[in-house]
Amino acid sequence: MITGDELQHNMAGIYGVIIGLLSAAMLAASMVMIKQVHQTEKTSLFPLMFIISLSGAVALIFPSVFLNAENFYPISWQDWGLILIYGVIMQCVAWGMIAYAIPYLSLSLTGLLLLSEPVIALVIDAFYLEKAITLWQWSGAGITLLSIYLGSLKSRH
Repeated sequence: MITGDELQHNMAGIYGVIIGLLSAAMLAASMVMIKQVHQTEKTSLFPLMFIISLSGAVALIFPSVFLNAENFYPISWQDWGLILIYGVIMQCVAWGMIAYAIPYLSLSLTGLLLLSEPVIALVIDAFYLEKAITLWQWSGAGITLLSIYLGSLKSRH
């Protein structure tokens, strides 16, 4: 429901949906690994996140160069600045917060919370990028949030 209107006039957007699903699968796998590490042995956050980030970078370097070599290197100071902002602030802080919280949350609740990403993207589209969002898309966001809430409730059996 959230992406339906986008895909009606931009079929290239399906590429984003597929990449998003693959990214979500990779994120879920890394969260499971972090949880497994913490269940096995108390581990420092920063070395663990460094290893995970480095592993992800190494795994993606070859596909990145092979599939998009002409745009692989930044060409302007603005590009370098955006990489620095995105890499340092967004990724390090966000990943640090996620990795810090994972040992304290159940894996199912962590997964449910990560499902809020499309809703957050929709809110950014609407309020920061001033994109027109339809009632259908807002309904999809509402259903997603309701599902996350219902999925997080403990069973009373």
